[in-house]
Amino acid sequence: MRIAIRCVCLSLALGLLCGCGGGETAQAADSSSGAGRSGDPVLYVPQAPGASTVGGDPLVLDTSNASQGYVMARYSGQAAKAVIQLIGQDGITYKYFLPPSDSFVPLPLTSGSGTYAAEGYENISGSSYATLFKSSFDAQLDSEFLPYLYPNQYVLFSADTKAVAVAADTVAGAQNDLEAVDRIYHYVVENVTYDDQKAATVPSGYLPTVDDTLASGTGICFDYAALTAAMLRSQDIPTRLEIGYSGQIYHSWISVYIEDVGWIDKLIEFSGADWTRMDPTFASNGKSSKSILQYIGDGSNYSLQYLH
Repeated sequence: MRIAIRCVCLSLALGLLCGCGGGETAQAADSSSGAGRSGDPVLYVPQAPGASTVGGDPLVLDTSNASQGYVMARYSGQAAKAVIQLIGQDGITYKYFLPPSDSFVPLPLTSGSGTYAAEGYENISGSSYATLFKSSFDAQLDSEFLPYLYPNQYVLFSADTKAVAVAADTVAGAQNDLEAVDRIYHYVVENVTYDDQKAATVPSGYLPTVDDTLASGTGICFDYAALTAAMLRSQDIPTRLEIGYSGQIYHSWISVYIEDVGWIDKLIEFSGADWTRMDPTFASNGKSSKSILQYIGDGSNYSLQYLH
């Protein structure tokens, strides 16, 4: 299996924490005839070259590749954790908690192009933090879709991630991106079941591990969303992991952007011009019933807070 590795994106082929809680045959309309799309993984690999940084040891933020829609963070201190706080043009405060590590972790610039306020804090004890830096940096993204193609702390994967290989096998022979989205979405819906015990005991600051979800076949909404997003991104399909509320429930779901036009399950419509919401958790729990898919399709049922 060939894996295309992209460290810097020159062109984009736009093709998809909580306690939460359909089956018509999937129909990806308007599939074109012919050879179809390549199912080989396309991985955008984040890097930390150190050409431009904010802060310094023990907490450093590498902004060298901000144009690619991400920054890289590393905390190498002795405290239990540190936190990076990013505020972009939309005014939303994103907090990323980092345990001590020798490695950098990618953080997405989901507020798009503009100036970002960046603040770094080190945990002292309990909920007390010491300020390590307060600064800012500029980011002019080469494409608005880049933050949703690279891996990040919430949707973490690499060439060695089994979910990447499973995605490639799942979409093999698909005619277009719509059919690839269809296959991956239904793979997750049909192969992961909701873990009520985990939902009741999930710790604060929990982050999903996509291969753990794949291996166990169970998870909470955060796990469903992260696994689906990782599989789709590895197929060069921009996918947002979204966090907010569905009714009164704190919830995670995804939205996908592709240029194809058509339907999945006759109720999920891709227009080729907008992001399309998909909720693998609710679809799995509701067994893709018509009523649950109609619920997912109604934007008034969702209140978005954060993008990752």
